Amino acid sequence: MRNKLSRFKDNEERRNVVQAGKPIFETIKGNWSQFFENDNPIIFELGCGRGEYTIGLARRFPDNNYVGVDVKGARIWKGSSVAVEEQLENVAFLRLRILEIEQQVAENELSEIWITFPDPRPKKKDIKRRLTSERFMNIYKKLLKPGGIVHFKTDNAPLFEFTLDLLNARQDIENLEYTWDYHASLYKDELPDIVTKYEEKFMKEGYKIKYLRFSFPK
Repeated sequence: MRNKLSRFKDNEERRNVVQAGKPIFETIKGNWSQFFENDNPIIFELGCGRGEYTIGLARRFPDNNYVGVDVKGARIWKGSSVAVEEQLENVAFLRLRILEIEQQVAENELSEIWITFPDPRPKKKDIKRRLTSERFMNIYKKLLKPGGIVHFKTDNAPLFEFTLDLLNARQDIENLEYTWDYHASLYKDELPDIVTKYEEKFMKEGYKIKYLRFSFPK
């Protein structure tokens, strides 16, 4: 408990953590470029956990701005700490329920969204809570700039199939590409080689990693 309280205090004091109770939390919507003090693309990772992927992207692409979103303060403390240690100025963390993200992000403010290994929510009653469900797709469409890209990685075959079916049924999806075996595909050479602990665990257990990306019409 003491460690958790200490981490929460760190989050309260760090500039790279945006959360309720800080003045910036109330004014950040539409002002992420001002927060980063540049006009570089803004890219969000949703459900970032400890921020491994967010940090990995920020390291590799210093000309982009990255924001990891998670509701758990103890999780984002880890990514925040790495960013501080490595003096990464192009990364931040937003503590928030993803369903509330429109409160802190304006329409057309994001260039890309990454969804990496989300909870599959297998029960039918939880379909709306899946980060690739219809209601979340409609949110992403609002937040992305025209032509902005959504990336999705998962080990879960039913969730991947659910997502593909949903995207194929919509009339506003462009440039849909996907693979059922990311590490045996050409995408592995094209995209950043970032393997999180979750991904490594799933691979050791024999699961193939699935990947897709798409954009909404310009």
